[in-house]
Amino acid sequence: MIFTTEVHNVTFFYNLVAKKISVGWNTRDYIVIGLGLTVCVIVLLANLLVMVAIFMNRRFHFPIYYLLGNMAAADLFAGIAYTNLMLNTGPWTRTLTKQQWYVRGALIDISLTASVANLLAVAVERHQTIITMQLHSNMPKRRVVLLIVCIWAIGIIMGLVPTFWNCECDLEDCSTVAPLYSRRFLVFWAILNLLTFFIMVAVYARIFIYVRYQSENTSQHTSKMRQQAIVNLMKTISMVLGAFVICWTPGLVTLLLDGLLGKGSHASHYEKYCLVIAECNSLVNPIIYSLRDDEMRKTFKWILCCLCRRGAPQQREHSLVRRSTSIPEPQPPGMCDIMAKKDNLIQF
Repeated sequence: MIFTTEVHNVTFFYNLVAKKISVGWNTRDYIVIGLGLTVCVIVLLANLLVMVAIFMNRRFHFPIYYLLGNMAAADLFAGIAYTNLMLNTGPWTRTLTKQQWYVRGALIDISLTASVANLLAVAVERHQTIITMQLHSNMPKRRVVLLIVCIWAIGIIMGLVPTFWNCECDLEDCSTVAPLYSRRFLVFWAILNLLTFFIMVAVYARIFIYVRYQSENTSQHTSKMRQQAIVNLMKTISMVLGAFVICWTPGLVTLLLDGLLGKGSHASHYEKYCLVIAECNSLVNPIIYSLRDDEMRKTFKWILCCLCRRGAPQQREHSLVRRSTSIPEPQPPGMCDIMAKKDNLIQF
């Protein structure tokens, strides 16, 4: 076991584990960064739209939707983390100080921890609510805010752990995927998250069994429409959980193998593909919301049409200047006008 207190730069640790850093830019680097930044922009805009929709629509002002909004905030933060990664990868990696490198990794760790903790909070909230066959819990807003603050506090703490649990003093413990990280930390990190996944899957399986039993035995006492609303919301949340597990499990398994086997795992050969899959998860959730939740889809349209109407007066002013000598003709109602007449469908 090699212990050292000598100060080394980032390049030293990459060379130590035989992980190559590009010296110059090539076509592949430009394509990866171009596509990565494009996906990041879409992730940022899509999750921002979800957060605005939950804030604007009063029908979403319930604990479960606040937690889903916080999930969108975690995905938004993930978009920021991936953007920072894209702008500090390839040949740029050589220019990073160790502090900058730790920040780059910490941002991704924080977003993952916040997402996992948030999904666990959603599972507990749904379990407590479904047991009483209610659509929404009566959790006070102050408690929801405190829960959200705790989720982000846990995420920040876990993001800071690698700054003091690393391999700078034990070079044989360096990871091949994240060269400054301790392999023991990666094992702990991967097992903790995978165990949380199994717990959440077990909780949702129990909830579905309970809902099916209740719907078969108490249908005469409970409104079928209410039961259907509960089941639909559960399916949406389960799809979000399923997408998260599918997208993040390959990356966590890769970290686990790297921590256990080191260079023998050859994890650096396929870690980038796992990272791409994990990045896609931040884009999947808004798609699930828009496909599964009619009210969310209507709110998305309402927001987008509001943006259209703000740009419409400027377009009309330019049009009047160009056609100052002509007689204006009546225009047919546009989509924004039609949506404006349907505001009674969304209670704001």
